[in-house]
Amino acid sequence: MAADPSKKSMHDTEFFTEYGEASQYQIQEVVGKGSYGVVGAAVDTHTGEKVAIKKINDVFEHVSDATRILREIKLLRLLRHPDVVQIKHIMLPPSRREFRDIYVVFELMESDLHHVIKANDDLTPEHHQFFLYQLLRSLKYIHSANVFHRDLKPKNILANADCKLKICDFGLARVSFDDAPSAIFWTDYVATRWYRAPELCGSFFSKYTPAIDIWSIGCIFAEMLTGKPIFPGKNVVHQLDLMTDLLGTPSPETITRIRNEKAKRY
Repeated sequence: MAADPSKKSMHDTEFFTEYGEASQYQIQEVVGKGSYGVVGAAVDTHTGEKVAIKKINDVFEHVSDATRILREIKLLRLLRHPDVVQIKHIMLPPSRREFRDIYVVFELMESDLHHVIKANDDLTPEHHQFFLYQLLRSLKYIHSANVFHRDLKPKNILANADCKLKICDFGLARVSFDDAPSAIFWTDYVATRWYRAPELCGSFFSKYTPAIDIWSIGCIFAEMLTGKPIFPGKNVVHQLDLMTDLLGTPSPETITRIRNEKAKRY
């Protein structure tokens, strides 16, 4: 598989703030950037192991961002599966009272599924089968822990040169309890639109099920096969239009179960 072309050298880049544990790691290059901060590939000088270090800038600047980061850390410290990215270490700040940045050490994966699909137009049926197998296996484990990922997309699935995949970014995930109020499931923006299940697009039901993650995997698998998103909606209405154009109108039985009147009229 082709490597991720977006990687940049770490030369002249100030990665660490005043963290004593930083001396244990030698940063090699930037492998990802986002609104949260930056991810650097590094080597643990004590063990020689290659790792990824996620630097989260100004973690307390926005409460919603801090909540997502805390949620992801709490879940990934509990989830242990070959197809789920693993947290190896969380660096302790020099002062528990005054710190702005957080450094989380993960196992290193060279790329993500988005770049794999974009850079490889010669993926074989065997690639497709192995990718889908890993995704469904990881999802079975996640759902067995009553966790809904809620934001599955190619960019949130890490990949390496051995065609191994690992699901990451659990910032929007939720733990489902049978006795939890249904309203709790609708508090946050859920899932990137192109991979969002129809019941999320239209708020069709008051409480959703693990099927929302299965829908996302289906959209990802279609993208593997065709090389492009299957439902690239420009907005929510266009997203639903693309779904019904391809899959047809929902059955009367399904429509009667919809509680949102605007969605039902659509």
